Amino acid sequence: MKLKVNPIFICFTILLFHTSVSTWAQHHELSDQPVMWKGRPQDVMDSTSLLYAFKTGATAGHFRYFMSQTTNEGTLSEFYANAIGGGLRFETNSFHHFQFAVSGFYFFNIGSSVLHDPDPTTGVLSRYEIGLFDIENPDNHRDMDRLEELYLKYNFKNGQLLLGRQLINTPLINIQDGRMRGTGVEGLWLNQHLNEKWRFQGGVLTAISPRSTTKWYRGAESIGLYSQGVNPDGTSSNFRGNIDLPFIGVASFTFKPSKNIEYQAWDYHLPGLFNSTFHQIQHAYKAKKFVWSNGAQIMRQWALGDGGNEDQSMTYIAKGSKSLTYGFRTRFEFDKSHYSINYNRITAEGRYLFPREWGRDPFYTFMPRERNEGFGDVHAVVLKVENQNTASVFKKSAFSVGYFQLPDVHNYALNKYSMPSYLQANIDFRFQLSQLMQGLEGQLLLVCKYGLGEMYNNPKYQINKVNMLLTNFVLNYHF
Repeated sequence: MKLKVNPIFICFTILLFHTSVSTWAQHHELSDQPVMWKGRPQDVMDSTSLLYAFKTGATAGHFRYFMSQTTNEGTLSEFYANAIGGGLRFETNSFHHFQFAVSGFYFFNIGSSVLHDPDPTTGVLSRYEIGLFDIENPDNHRDMDRLEELYLKYNFKNGQLLLGRQLINTPLINIQDGRMRGTGVEGLWLNQHLNEKWRFQGGVLTAISPRSTTKWYRGAESIGLYSQGVNPDGTSSNFRGNIDLPFIGVASFTFKPSKNIEYQAWDYHLPGLFNSTFHQIQHAYKAKKFVWSNGAQIMRQWALGDGGNEDQSMTYIAKGSKSLTYGFRTRFEFDKSHYSINYNRITAEGRYLFPREWGRDPFYTFMPRERNEGFGDVHAVVLKVENQNTASVFKKSAFSVGYFQLPDVHNYALNKYSMPSYLQANIDFRFQLSQLMQGLEGQLLLVCKYGLGEMYNNPKYQINKVNMLLTNFVLNYHF
């Protein structure tokens, strides 16, 4: 009689034997130290080994507390929120020019308004406070965390090439720090100094994790997480989930022919949506007691193809649309104080558009907690004053006031978010402790906005936009 052997039975028997041996080999006596997290070996490590690169890597930590309160005029709702969180970052030492980095951050809602409840008069939700947490799940108070960085970096002469999840800072795509965490990107990024005068930056981005979120989104999925505004005909925009974006292409170069002159050019290519090109030139004149600098900016934007969708009611940017933005700045820098006058113009040719989820405006007239994305036919003038004192606990204080003339709220073709003209004033205090509390720094920011445009007795044009006071108090502890 021939014995038949089941091959599945044989494989199972081998697996069971292997598991038993492995389990026995990993068994710990009560007097043994656990080995899942091994300490530093006692013997001398080879400085060229991978283990050495990990053991001698750099670790950094960050705790953050953020309080935000919006006080609206009259009977309109007031909103408040308190957030706290922390994170760790680790980057290896160099191993044959390669480095690996990983970081993550968690945060909690420790007390806030009911963020999913809209204002009863206008039906509008909180604007700033809900952004401290996860805007897609405002009821989540405890389980908010994000793998922020996870990249492999190759270092070569005067440059680096990064692949994976990372943080970048460009004029239009940037971390836009103003909530608990900034915006992260995923892709391939090159940063190279060709020589003392030329620098190149650029890459291909395939995913983004916007601030006020906990997830990573493929290109088009990250657009429309914030307010979508209205179409040029006044109907509600409906581009979220109805556009496609395979990648985001970014390329730039910076030319610095001398210490006093710098020119940079950036191009952002979003296939099927639009292309934006941004240019900035600055010149500084150094006198005995001050530095006088002047700058100019210009940005040109045009739609590509159908702007995202053949159905123009669901497109991101109207087919054939264009926009032009330019601005100027003059700035005087003394030993402890800086003064600047800034101007920006968005012409009436069309709306300046760029996903708010990806970064803040690069204009000289930018003031924290507001932006002019989505508008056309804009005149903006901003005066900024800064004082610095490195010898004091209060390292920096700043005051800025700006006048922003926008199209009428009913001019939907040039006013995507129905924002009235406004006057904005910011007071910003920064402090940094030393000795026993070294590593602790804080900020108190007060933002007051006063409406100047016609609002047609409709409070939806006012709430969280104008005739309001925003108070932010932030504590950061870095180690």
